[in-house]
Amino acid sequence: MNPPTVTLPTRHEKPARTPRHIPERPREAKRSGLVFSHLGPNWYASVMGTGIVATAAATLPAKVAGLHVAATVVWVVAALWLLLLTAAWAVHWTRHRAQARAHADHPVMAHFYGAPPMALLTVGAGTLALGKDWIGPTTALAADSVLWSAGTLTGLAVCVWIPYRVMSRHLVPPEAAFGGWLMPVVPPMVSAATGAALVPHAPAGQLRLTLLLCCYAMFGISLLASLIIITHIWGRLVHHKIGLAAMVPTLWIVLGPLGQSVTAANGLGNAASTALPAPFATGARVFGLLYGVPVWGFAMMWLALVVTITLHTARIVSIPFSLTWWSFTFPVGTCVTGTSLLAAATGSDLLRWAAFLLYVLLLAGWITAAVRTTRAALRGTIFAPPLPTPLS
Repeated sequence: MNPPTVTLPTRHEKPARTPRHIPERPREAKRSGLVFSHLGPNWYASVMGTGIVATAAATLPAKVAGLHVAATVVWVVAALWLLLLTAAWAVHWTRHRAQARAHADHPVMAHFYGAPPMALLTVGAGTLALGKDWIGPTTALAADSVLWSAGTLTGLAVCVWIPYRVMSRHLVPPEAAFGGWLMPVVPPMVSAATGAALVPHAPAGQLRLTLLLCCYAMFGISLLASLIIITHIWGRLVHHKIGLAAMVPTLWIVLGPLGQSVTAANGLGNAASTALPAPFATGARVFGLLYGVPVWGFAMMWLALVVTITLHTARIVSIPFSLTWWSFTFPVGTCVTGTSLLAAATGSDLLRWAAFLLYVLLLAGWITAAVRTTRAALRGTIFAPPLPTPLS
């Protein structure tokens, strides 16, 4: 097939002048309406990505001068951003309810309803790990308990609601699988990982045991659902190739359930001794190691794979900026926390160095996503309709 021809003007022929149109400067009301009309749940990924920078720093296997203070400041930024974004989203639901409901019907945006619960859980974990230095241990524990409860309840609802809508309403072709499918099913795993820190603070007896067992149950909910989805993503990549460049960052989301499950298995194993009798408590710690190391190995393989895919795509066609770039943050952060807990359990120097290298990668991803998001927000280009479908 011959390529299409393009007629260029000759040297003596002046090209037709296009009437110059100078757009009017939007009023604040119009700008506000534009912001709120397309404010989707995917914005909460920026809270997740910022919060994990703080909480991951708190788990690193060695102290770095000034890092704890810096991490605490980042936690404050994440907490304030969570409050501001939630207030804006409340306005969004009030003024643009039809548009907000349309997000749940969108084959891409719907899956990002998993982001708000994980944002609550991430900020809550940072409150207990870092905020206690500023607001006191009692207040920090109370705040984390509220945020964890809210994030867990909404996360459990989302992990049923969104898959049900996809199964009953969305038309999904075989080549449509992408990393965002994991977003609705990962919140229970985040609840399991962050709930491990709350187990020792729960009243001894049945309440503490119930909390521990519920965390293990949520670990299973998310793990099995994630394995099914990751298999679909692998199959799509093999049979239908990489696809749209804009969707490539979502492949990094696969690291989320992998790294978070390693974090949960080891965190719950450490907390099990406060709620379970000796044989089971010991078994829980052993499970954390025997599960964590193989899954960590697969996570590192997937990391190498998506880095290669991302660099290849950026070199060939470039990757347009969107909020999916926050996929470079939270999933990597879960690998940091999982690696740090494995390093603490084994005393491995290899894992210690791996945790720090992964944290450097996390910082690079966070700075890139934060700068590009801020720039796009100031220009107004980030406030746009939902993402295109993987087939558009």
